[in-house]
Amino acid sequence: MFKKILIANRGEIALRIIWACKDLGISTVAVYSEADELALHRRFADEDVCIGPAPSAQSYLNIPAIISAAEISGAEAIHPGYGFLSENAHFIEVAESCGLQFIGPSPDSIRAMGDKAQARKTMIEAGVPVLPGSDGPISGLEEAVKVAREIGLPVIIKASAGGGGRGMRVVHREEDLEKQISTAQSEAEIAFGNGEVYIEKFLTGPRHIEIQILADHFGNTLHLGERECSIQRRHQKVIEEAPSPVLDEKTRKKMGEAAVLAAKATDYRGAGTVEFLYDEDGSFYFMEMNTRIQVEHGVTELVTGLDLVKWQIRIAAGATLSVKQEDVRLKGHAVECRINAEDPVNFRPSPGLIDYFHLPGGPGVRVDSAAYAGYRVPPHYDSMIAKLMTFGADREEALARMRRALGFTVIEGISTNLTLHQKILEDPDFIKANFSTQFLDAFLKN
Repeated sequence: MFKKILIANRGEIALRIIWACKDLGISTVAVYSEADELALHRRFADEDVCIGPAPSAQSYLNIPAIISAAEISGAEAIHPGYGFLSENAHFIEVAESCGLQFIGPSPDSIRAMGDKAQARKTMIEAGVPVLPGSDGPISGLEEAVKVAREIGLPVIIKASAGGGGRGMRVVHREEDLEKQISTAQSEAEIAFGNGEVYIEKFLTGPRHIEIQILADHFGNTLHLGERECSIQRRHQKVIEEAPSPVLDEKTRKKMGEAAVLAAKATDYRGAGTVEFLYDEDGSFYFMEMNTRIQVEHGVTELVTGLDLVKWQIRIAAGATLSVKQEDVRLKGHAVECRINAEDPVNFRPSPGLIDYFHLPGGPGVRVDSAAYAGYRVPPHYDSMIAKLMTFGADREEALARMRRALGFTVIEGISTNLTLHQKILEDPDFIKANFSTQFLDAFLKN
């Protein structure tokens, strides 16, 4: 087992990794930017190193600074958390060339899944269901028209190197193809430095369901059930649940087995998530694989009793998975609300000083947060300031506890999306689990 780990991240996920390391008896090194001088991850780590000014490019994305911090502190491994450098294959190669263990998958696995068009091809070869579409990046308008006619409109154009909804356009009319392809290519080039796009059939009202997997270095791969992630805005998740309220055991098993096939096809190791679109007729299709720990990993921990971050660390240290597939049992129901520092109407970020901060407690409540009263939310990073999770014997109890928890959460001095979450949890369709990825768009128009 490692003696010292450097955490190449900030905020609540950095604290989450520190908790896991404390449980395992591992010393931690926090890196922080000048904007995070008073951050909790710096306070609670055993050591800390300033790696640069506030902008991410000069700090949390500064590979030489992070590697230097690891070397001067004597860290043996680096945990990237999520975001920033967590899916940067070059960063892994640099770290490993310096004798540091990366807590996550190999560079080859990340590259294989980072190129969405290549990932699609890999999944087809592995026997994982994918949406009808182009075989790879489209060569031009002529091919795009041909594919669109074969699979039928509407279609969705996606950036091969994409993520987070960037470089993505839905096309309902053939005459709009040329313009939307050009727009998607330009956006992809700016966002990812790669303007390649591919085409898939667009499902008008699917659910977004993802499967958590764990894989060690010895060919053992597990699926840990699913998370329902359909409540989202602009492809960014807002509320997540485990398990999904609509999957039966047969479909859960099939989707889990497909996720394991996907992981094995890329020789995956560590924690990862295989994301699927689930159609109204019960069919499901591979969407993408996230090669890191997810923001919403906590709801899976609540229903499985497994500590995913500790397992990431153990696997990277060479441990064999001691859990067998037949040992994985989903018990109860868990819900997560992402609390963001943003205006609940126009969703503009709301950085600034938190004057008052009270978090909920009581049975079935978990909060992951790095904020506190007197903390100044910086404008330079993601606006999420807390993950509020509740657990119950069933979905009804988990939602009741979430309503209670939201009501006991007080954050003053900045704007947050607390009221949005409260309204969603009172919505009849949400309560009945009658929703798709289109739910929030329609909800916000009312």
